[in-house]
Amino acid sequence: MGLATRLFRLPRPKTFLYLMSLRTGTELITLSLLLNKLSGIYGLLALLTGLHLSPLQLSMYIYSVFALILTAFLAPHIRKQSPLQCLALAWFYAIDSVINAAYTAAFAVTWFLMVSQHHSDSKESAPPRTGGGTTIDETAGFTNPKYNVSHVDIVSDPASQNMGGQDAVAVGAAIAGTTAAAPSLGHAVLQSESMSSIVVIALLWAIRLYFVLVVASYARSVLRQHMYTSASTSRLHLHMDGASDAPAHNPFAKGMPDGVGWKGQLGRAMTKVGKAYWLGSEGEEAWARGIGGKFKKSVEASGPVERERRRRSGTGPPLPPQPLRIQELQELR
Repeated sequence: MGLATRLFRLPRPKTFLYLMSLRTGTELITLSLLLNKLSGIYGLLALLTGLHLSPLQLSMYIYSVFALILTAFLAPHIRKQSPLQCLALAWFYAIDSVINAAYTAAFAVTWFLMVSQHHSDSKESAPPRTGGGTTIDETAGFTNPKYNVSHVDIVSDPASQNMGGQDAVAVGAAIAGTTAAAPSLGHAVLQSESMSSIVVIALLWAIRLYFVLVVASYARSVLRQHMYTSASTSRLHLHMDGASDAPAHNPFAKGMPDGVGWKGQLGRAMTKVGKAYWLGSEGEEAWARGIGGKFKKSVEASGPVERERRRRSGTGPPLPPQPLRIQELQELR
């Protein structure tokens, strides 16, 4: 059972490309996300020039502007290592990847249908009305040509006696192997240029999936560090009483300092999905104890309980010097 859990658990990168830390990698990934979402502003500015956009394209640009604002708000918390904001960034980046995949699939299907129309003999077929097909048809140029031919032959004849020169006529040759079938997605996918495009898109999304794992792994490390750092003081008190080392609780749970208000509700909602990944499971208690011990050394507890513990163990500060009595002074003389 434990082996199966290890085999199918979500990967947890320790570094970014084996060259940089997770924090540096998350900062670079967030910077690329900001640059990508800037396209939404330029897309909305294109409306001022009179460019026609489909509802799908307009929704993508509006979403990009919203994503740009949210990413700009969460980005500074990467260096601050704020647990709630880093966790929100990880969830947003994963959701944004799914939304981008849906938009990419919609526009890719439309583009492949336009390519299929270009390679077919169907001259009267209208461009696809979904996924910005009209905009692609207006800007691409080759997708709906007036004459769909492979090459043009020029036939020239001598001109009449009253006019010098020659009369030239352009004769187009039909594309070999084309049929009059309507454009289809399967016909477009089988084209050589379409296969290369599909391979490039698949590679880019494999890289995007790795980026999602890096951002999630960094948010997980920040959250777990915050968990055991905040619990170190209470762990010291438990050890003084001889109690066993208990695993840390959800920092966004009710009654915890970070579990108050809407931030606590948001934190509980985000950690509820994939709780074993974010907070750890029973099998990771040994890891939790080790991490807790490391943080206990770096955090100094204060208060009367800690002073009493130091006094009993003999590690407290030295006692202040006592004043010499008169009899002791006489004896010294």
